[in-house]
Amino acid sequence: MSAHQMLCHLADSYRGVIGEKKISAVKLPVPKFILRWVVLRSPLPWPKNSPTRPEVKQGAGGTPPIAFESDRARLFEVIDRFCSCPDSVRTPHPVFGALSREDWMRWGYLHADHHLRQFGQ
Repeated sequence: MSAHQMLCHLADSYRGVIGEKKISAVKLPVPKFILRWVVLRSPLPWPKNSPTRPEVKQGAGGTPPIAFESDRARLFEVIDRFCSCPDSVRTPHPVFGALSREDWMRWGYLHADHHLRQFGQ
């Protein structure tokens, strides 16, 4: 994934949370509460090449990049809406289900951090 594609992927992911983009749910063999704790609370970094839903995957159903600066500005606007969105509007996470506001904010940070680290160390 390029840096430009990452901007669109993150924007799509946040838009899914606030009901602006439909993202399909997935069933896993691990209970949601266990996976949720491991992903959101453990000190382990998220693994590279983790699978994602097709609706936010670049090259599949994700929004394709157009112009870097406008896509970057759109991501910042979506982050603002994501952070200020009332809990009643947020949709369940496709893997973890319903999350508290604190967990949503943690997921939002960790998701961006996961992708930004792909371009760092």
